[in-house]
Amino acid sequence: MKKIVLASKNSDKVKEIRLVLKNLQVEILSLADFDNLPDAVEDGSTFEENAIIKAKFFREQTGLACLADDSGLEVDALGGLPGVHSARFAGYHADDKTNNQKLLDELKKIDVTESAADYRCALAFVDTDGTEILTEGRIDGKIKTVAQGSGGFGYDPYFYIDDERTMAQLSVDEKNLISHRGAAVREMVLKFKEKFS
Repeated sequence: MKKIVLASKNSDKVKEIRLVLKNLQVEILSLADFDNLPDAVEDGSTFEENAIIKAKFFREQTGLACLADDSGLEVDALGGLPGVHSARFAGYHADDKTNNQKLLDELKKIDVTESAADYRCALAFVDTDGTEILTEGRIDGKIKTVAQGSGGFGYDPYFYIDDERTMAQLSVDEKNLISHRGAAVREMVLKFKEKFS
């Protein structure tokens, strides 16, 4: 069975991606399965660049094929921020709580309580032979300053979809059907089926 390292220690993200890939002949490991790996330097200016940087870096570190995503939130009222800095919007070792507070603070500064926004995901696969595959996904919605729901992670409690629920109010299955990451992973699954069947 093909072993693929998912370049993440985020257990929620790993769970989401494992669920979508469960029917393929692949074993998904995460960075938590390895000791003392250094962090990749994500210095790309786009989600796509960062995903490829991470996939190449952890392929070299582990010697295994690697799947890496870079995803984030783009808020229109903030000129596309936090964008590629979504995971570290409030600083390099920020967590969901501090990032969400920074988002609320930035919106308050400009006196905005609601803005069009989108979640974007770039997913890169780099195989041991150097083969690269890149897929993307996106979901449009709104950011509001009122949180709803206890599921999901990241900015999910503040990201409202068309039916006025937040991503944090969706089940994992519902979220995977519509999310930016779900779309990128489904497209990757199609490419994996061609590659690993």
